[in-house]
Amino acid sequence: MIRVGIIGGTGIVAGELIRLLMHHPKVKIDFVYSHSKAGQSISASHPDLEGFYDEAFSDKVNKDVDLLFLSLGHGNSQKFLEKYRFPAHTRIIDLSNDFRLAEKSVYRNMNFVYGLPELYYQEIKNAHYIANPGCFATAIQLAFLPLATHQLLQDELHIHALTGATGAGKSLSETTHFIWRSNNLSVYKAFRHQHLAEIKQSLKFLQTGFNHPVNFVPMRGDFARGIFVSAYLRTEATEAEIKKMYADYYQDHLFTRVSDKEIYLKQVINTNYCLLNVSKYDDKIHITSVIDNLLKGAAGQAVHNMNLMFDFEETEGLKLKASAY
Repeated sequence: MIRVGIIGGTGIVAGELIRLLMHHPKVKIDFVYSHSKAGQSISASHPDLEGFYDEAFSDKVNKDVDLLFLSLGHGNSQKFLEKYRFPAHTRIIDLSNDFRLAEKSVYRNMNFVYGLPELYYQEIKNAHYIANPGCFATAIQLAFLPLATHQLLQDELHIHALTGATGAGKSLSETTHFIWRSNNLSVYKAFRHQHLAEIKQSLKFLQTGFNHPVNFVPMRGDFARGIFVSAYLRTEATEAEIKKMYADYYQDHLFTRVSDKEIYLKQVINTNYCLLNVSKYDDKIHITSVIDNLLKGAAGQAVHNMNLMFDFEETEGLKLKASAY
């Protein structure tokens, strides 16, 4: 049994973390810290936990825990670690973008490993500090890793991806209100999304000379949760060759599956799975990739990383099945 703390407990991802950890047989939640809501009931911020987890937010940080989850806004994890120092035995999983890039991964005496299990499985098992990947970055990287492994990214990449409203977090803005989001679609941060840097970093790790444009157009969907990626590029490889590459690459990765059928978003909602489909049309390979942005794209992947770090069963606390409807 390990003791864990959560820093920044009021957000949507933190709520998912609490839901996963409170049912994990090898975890005890020691505290959930919130500066703004200290002393208030956690279920007041996460009403679905009422009657299940009625502890209060703490205003104290217990430094003597086995693992700390940082569920803070981007840029705030580093500020937090400047203020609080932790003993060598305390491991950390950060869900912000503060330490994802190689040039930012070493902070003081902490070396953050990029926490994509399908790419850095063994490194995560041996890691003390983890930088959890972004949600778009997770879905998009999983779509391309087998091709990069075989040095087949020989042309520019084209990616359209839709995310649900939870991708924007709890803070209200013009584009998160129901009256704006409902029955609506829109493009945002076209070709300049912040996850592009970590996507390119991983592809170059596998295919050193990769330097083609990554044309990424993110879109806001009128649904609550999930990410749907549609991507394509030119390749001379046959469909049979490509399908075998994907099957071989993911055969030992429990949370990423390759389907021969067309896939859809509801197959993965409320699960920690990524589902992929690959097809060849003339000279183009088309890849679809779907994940739940709050689980495989955030809290679920963080718990998966925790399981690897502490040598727990990989699926512990994550045996979730999607509904067909």
